[in-house]
Amino acid sequence: MTIQEVMERVGSRETTLITAFIKDAIHLINSNNEENIATWKTSIIDGTREYAFPANLLHLRSVSVLDETDDKYKMIRRLVGSDDVVEDTEPE
Repeated sequence: MTIQEVMERVGSRETTLITAFIKDAIHLINSNNEENIATWKTSIIDGTREYAFPANLLHLRSVSVLDETDDKYKMIRRLVGSDDVVEDTEPE
């Protein structure tokens, strides 16, 4: 379908507006499709605050912890409110 056909169907004469709508729709479709979803597990070590993530990680969807009392994974909720971000002045 061409932009002209879309314009005729919606009854609009504004080419730039329709083009922007089409680009927004394509971007929305691409952002909703999730590819290469993987699960990564590691053991929690007492006193360790930072863990190395896989090098190909692009987006972290959720974090779950195994509850040993009922042997089920429990999702950790995201922090609500402002995060205190501190600059790492001594990176490794």
